[in-house]
Amino acid sequence: MARYRFLTTWLLNAPRERAWDVLERAEVWPKWWRGVERVEVLAEGDEHRVGRRFRIAWRSRIPYELEFEFTVRTVEPPHTMAGDAEGELRGTGCWRLFEGNGLTAVLYDWDVTTSKGWMNALAPIARPVFEYNHDAVMRWGAEGLAQRLDARLVAAG
Repeated sequence: MARYRFLTTWLLNAPRERAWDVLERAEVWPKWWRGVERVEVLAEGDEHRVGRRFRIAWRSRIPYELEFEFTVRTVEPPHTMAGDAEGELRGTGCWRLFEGNGLTAVLYDWDVTTSKGWMNALAPIARPVFEYNHDAVMRWGAEGLAQRLDARLVAAG
């Protein structure tokens, strides 16, 4: 299995609570996040959304739809959401939101392995393409979130 570790940072001129409210509702990501093709809620989880499970389909610059399930295991509003991915990607993801001086920093830590044979076979030569596609989708997310919040995207990387 090929392992990928990404740390994405978005800096927005918006309150943390507003960013949290949009990010925690993954089922509406396709409305504002280019590259998110579908989100299906498989389980609602408890009153804090722990145990909430989604099937998410993504498409980036590569003409291939990537699908996996994501189960929320930690929710600390409006600071942290974390969970586990299973499917074509397996691993962990964690959103962290910080606020100061009128800006919100959104950090996403994504630590996954690929489970498809062809992805693993191509990883030694295709890793830069896979990483580029991840970065493109995350940039689209930053731009979409800023637009959804009617906020200025100060930085994304």
